[in-house]
Amino acid sequence: MADGRRYVGAAERRARLALRHRLTARARAGGPEDVADSLVALHGSDPATVYLAIGARLTDPASTVARTDRALYEDGSLVRMHGMRHTVFVFPTDLTAVVHASTGLTVAARERAMLLKSMAQAGAPDAVWLKEVEESALAALGRLGQATAAELAREEPRLREQFVYAAGKSYEGVHTVGTRLLKVLGVEGKVVRGRPLGSWTSSQFRWALAPAHPELDASVAQAELLRRWLRVCGPATEADLKWWTGWRVTEVRRALAAIGAREVVVDEGPAYVTEDDEEAVPEAAAEPWAALLPALDPTAMGWQQRDWYLAPELRDALFDRSGNVGPTVWWDGRVVGSWAQRPSGEVVWRLLEPVGREAEAAVEEAAATLRAWLDDTRVTPRFRTPLERELSGRP
Repeated sequence: MADGRRYVGAAERRARLALRHRLTARARAGGPEDVADSLVALHGSDPATVYLAIGARLTDPASTVARTDRALYEDGSLVRMHGMRHTVFVFPTDLTAVVHASTGLTVAARERAMLLKSMAQAGAPDAVWLKEVEESALAALGRLGQATAAELAREEPRLREQFVYAAGKSYEGVHTVGTRLLKVLGVEGKVVRGRPLGSWTSSQFRWALAPAHPELDASVAQAELLRRWLRVCGPATEADLKWWTGWRVTEVRRALAAIGAREVVVDEGPAYVTEDDEEAVPEAAAEPWAALLPALDPTAMGWQQRDWYLAPELRDALFDRSGNVGPTVWWDGRVVGSWAQRPSGEVVWRLLEPVGREAEAAVEEAAATLRAWLDDTRVTPRFRTPLERELSGRP
């Protein structure tokens, strides 16, 4: 451009996505840790998403479940914890301190204050009492290694105490101290999600003590998190950065300055890349590729401004009312349809755009690979979308 800023078109952005998100054949990962490190964060609100997102990017997807279980629950190289936008993610364990200091502290302070306010309004015990219960529960968790909320309540009965939330309001309800407190401890980085009670698709889980990590300065941690994410998802606009991190715009701008981010231009306007990432990526760097990505996949949810990979007219079919994306079919850097699993185990898909025979054959192959490694497992997304419901045949 005349002002010296480089223009990065949609085709180049799609090539970057293919390579850095490990979706093209030659960029596939060797293990779950490689995938998590490449993507920075895997959405973990729906447990199945983590495994499906990893499996779509491995050279050997048949090993997905065993290797991901080992990374999460035996080796401890991955951890499932609260992160950006008060959402549960799976991170590389060495990123725990960065996530906690960059995004968790502010949310944690707000969550604890809300809990204490709710308890006070209900006439429940005060902060001193709650601190005693917290310390006792953490000590019990240390003894048990991992435990469900019910198992912890047997060790510390005060976790069963109940109080009325929002008395007199239309949304009045009865809350349990344990449920609210464990949520607070999660965002404070004191506990993390442990092994599920059932299979890898189960939403019922145990709690575990969070891995020890150093306390970092918030601004330093924000700079590091943004640098890592921008290296994977750049160029990204300020709106993308603010949305993904959940930070204030002043924090985003401070972090951009701290890492020496370079400004480029995309179709949506000014955008940013890391200091060492200004060189153009040829469109031909990534061969054509197809992928079936799960609901809440970090690629589909990576940017707030998505027109360069997702046609606006497809959104009503692919997203729920809260903005959660469902399962998506990708061809060569664009979302072109959706997929679902039927009760029989069959993986079915539908294209919403014409893509040609080569693409259809590649999608069919990706669907067959997914069906093979799922085997007898049945997966229903936690957040249902219109097209996924229709394809699955399950209301």
